[in-house]
Amino acid sequence: MQFSVTTSTLDKPRAGIRAAGIHHKRKPAAGATVLDAARDGEITALLKAGEMDGEAGSRLLLPTGGSKGNALLIGLGAKKDFDARAARKAAQTLAAALVERPATSAVIAVADFQPRGKDIAWVVHTLVAAISDAAYRFTPFKGKEKTTPVKLDRIQLGVERTEADAAKRACSEAAAIATGVNRAKDLGNTPPNVCYPESLADTAREMAKQHKKLKTTVLDEKDLEKLGAGAILAVGKGSERPPRLIAMEYSGGKKDDAPVVLVGKGITFDTGGISLKPGAEMDEMKYDMCGAASVFGVIEACCELELPINVVGVVTSAENMPDGRATRPGDIITTLSGQTVEILNTDAEGRLVLADALTWVERYKPKAVIDIATLTGACIIALGHQGAAVLGNNERLAKGLLAAGEESGDRAWQLPLWPEYQEQLKSNFADMANIGGRPAGTITAACFLSRYTEDYTWAHVDIAGVAWKSGKEKGATGRPVPMLMRYLLDQA
Repeated sequence: MQFSVTTSTLDKPRAGIRAAGIHHKRKPAAGATVLDAARDGEITALLKAGEMDGEAGSRLLLPTGGSKGNALLIGLGAKKDFDARAARKAAQTLAAALVERPATSAVIAVADFQPRGKDIAWVVHTLVAAISDAAYRFTPFKGKEKTTPVKLDRIQLGVERTEADAAKRACSEAAAIATGVNRAKDLGNTPPNVCYPESLADTAREMAKQHKKLKTTVLDEKDLEKLGAGAILAVGKGSERPPRLIAMEYSGGKKDDAPVVLVGKGITFDTGGISLKPGAEMDEMKYDMCGAASVFGVIEACCELELPINVVGVVTSAENMPDGRATRPGDIITTLSGQTVEILNTDAEGRLVLADALTWVERYKPKAVIDIATLTGACIIALGHQGAAVLGNNERLAKGLLAAGEESGDRAWQLPLWPEYQEQLKSNFADMANIGGRPAGTITAACFLSRYTEDYTWAHVDIAGVAWKSGKEKGATGRPVPMLMRYLLDQA
């Protein structure tokens, strides 16, 4: 899908659909006024006749064809209430209407969807994200049952001349982020018999071939044994698919600039191991690698944008399966850091693979490290499916991620990481246990990780509640690629 910026008025560019907004009580926004004049007052007449009131979520298509194109009117709600939240909802309504139509092109009056307090760049990002999300389809494994393809492939974003430069820059950023989000979705949605640790390594190698500024390193099982990565190896012991540690080094900044390091949990399927999960909805445990998928997505977007900073994406990947070799509850393992862990529950495996990766990334002398993981069901209990959880050892980094989440609409909430929570990880037999009981499960998981991150600035993002959707809309969301990319753009 191609996005571009035009400074022509809404009635000028050739397009199958021209989209504009109507506020509550039949008040046309600027783009709708231009369309009304071009259509000899047709819109005014229809509004007076009660065809549309402008209520939020409403829409009206005026099919005329020919050089005028079809007019798509989107209800924006009351003008006084048109804030960022309302604008996002209007963008989603617009996106859904566009992808349903057989038209291949559209032009949008961007200013009609601009809420108070937000600049044109924000609106462009919001529109591109909404349209790309609505147009996404995952079809590689569809056989006889075909999915109706989206025909829309060219969208022009109409802005004023004075805003053209900012809009073009935002359009390039938003399109690259959308590419990264789609990469993350594709990896998350791929079935676990096709997506496993070595296949993720192959994906990283292919990306390095496609982008000159990207270098990929893969550590296999023998490398991990030689390194002493006992936690990653312990999680993968029960599977015939051996674990991998994958590093993707994007060099967009100066050679000596410290990189931002992203570490993604890549459990390509999680049965729970010996601590076996219930069978219901276990198929969704293919999404336990969505943290890794988001790292791939961010690296893809950085390459597309040629972002002028250094970013390292590290994926620590294993398949958590039960067999005669699998790690048992009661086992004690030695991590790459030298610290020992008593395994009380093999279903708390994500923090183990992350522990070794978080130790390994010290070699980069990072500016900051952010790990991303579908880590705890407790996060869903705490925050539902609306926001991710952020914890860490540096307030500035945490606040930067939260601000990036607000700006991008990929929201998160900060939880405390008080020393008192560390008491729950005490073990009689090892340096720590891998679980801390039911209370504050998301926090104690982060406490566990904090023991491997004391030498650098670090934040942990728990995406268990936002990485995928269940039920009728089942599928990966691509979150938190938008948040992470907004953060990196702010750094750049």
